[in-house]
Amino acid sequence: MFKKTGVATKNMVEEKLPSKEIREKGPYAIFECFQEIPCNPCSTVCKSNAVKDFENINNIPEVDCENCTGCALCVSICPGLACFVIDETYSDNEVLIKLPYEFLPLPEVNSIVDALDREGRVVGKAKVLKVQDNKKLDHTNIITISVPKEIFLDVRNIGLEEK
Repeated sequence: MFKKTGVATKNMVEEKLPSKEIREKGPYAIFECFQEIPCNPCSTVCKSNAVKDFENINNIPEVDCENCTGCALCVSICPGLACFVIDETYSDNEVLIKLPYEFLPLPEVNSIVDALDREGRVVGKAKVLKVQDNKKLDHTNIITISVPKEIFLDVRNIGLEEK
């Protein structure tokens, strides 16, 4: 349970998923924010008005997936590393995930890395498709990976082998 561990459960994340119809159209953002804290960079950075207006800065952000383009600006700006872009239409067997990444070294494109869950456990393998270095903009880097469909709800980070 979230209150005991601080880690979101799969059920909590599933409740945030958009409808099947939206998910079948292409990329969408998902915000794994579960606590009311004063934070709103996702709403101020979104150029497509996909983050629903905050009545109170402490509100939990909600995504209007009809407006979301999957640009991942929210991923790069979120101080809590709680924003992800998911594309379940990437292929028949794999899902594309854009995730925040603040570690060094950055992974190499086309490398195979460990797919990690929210607690840092290895749940499978992922292929690095793109590395977006945003440090010059003072934003979080974005790593785009592909993972098997059956684990996309679990994967929220990657692990590199030590050299």
